Amino acid sequence: MKPYDLVGVDGNAFSVMGYVSNAMRRSGYKKEEVDNYLADAQSSDYNHLLSVSVQMVDTVNERLRQEGKLDEEEEW
Repeated sequence: MKPYDLVGVDGNAFSVMGYVSNAMRRSGYKKEEVDNYLADAQSSDYNHLLSVSVQMVDTVNERLRQEGKLDEEEEW
């Protein structure tokens, strides 16, 4: 599995939240955890949503890496 990445995702707030929540579900997060992410992402402005989303994508990727489910990232 390739790492999740927000680059290339439509910048619309709902698209970003949909992408991140789907990544969380596919990675085994519980509904409550996804709901907590969504509540936090919507709790402030767009910059906050992006910050929370980037952090969550990093967390999802780290979890997958620890479980050995993530392909090695290419070096640029």
